[in-house]
Amino acid sequence: MDQTRRVKIKKLCAGATIPTYGSAAAAGADIYACTQGEAVTIAPHTTALIHTGIALAIPDGLVGLVYARSGIASKRDLAPANKVGVIDSDYRGELMVALHNHGEKPQTVEDGERIAQMVITPYITASFEPAESLDGTERGEGGFGSTGK
Repeated sequence: MDQTRRVKIKKLCAGATIPTYGSAAAAGADIYACTQGEAVTIAPHTTALIHTGIALAIPDGLVGLVYARSGIASKRDLAPANKVGVIDSDYRGELMVALHNHGEKPQTVEDGERIAQMVITPYITASFEPAESLDGTERGEGGFGSTGK
């Protein structure tokens, strides 16, 4: 079944790359750095805002979720600083990725390099209702680690 949805993309700089899927079954589309020819070096334990040179028009009812790419996360210690970026359907500004260097060595991001991946997915908006009590469950108020290892 074809689950394709159209997402309009505007290039904000000439060197911008439209997101691409690495395989036919890939859930995440690769997002590319657009640094206009200038490499960006991220010092250890610091964060840099990386331009992509694109803006999106995500359809209502969908959200773009920006995740780390496994390759640069595991091999170069680079991952989005906020862990998962959220691109709302009403945002029209440039898609930027705050990359954090979790490692001990400076890492350089080159123009055109794949820096993150984006999953477009539906979401549900909740209606929050104040309540005096909540339904009981077997777990109850057990939190962090309460269900075992």
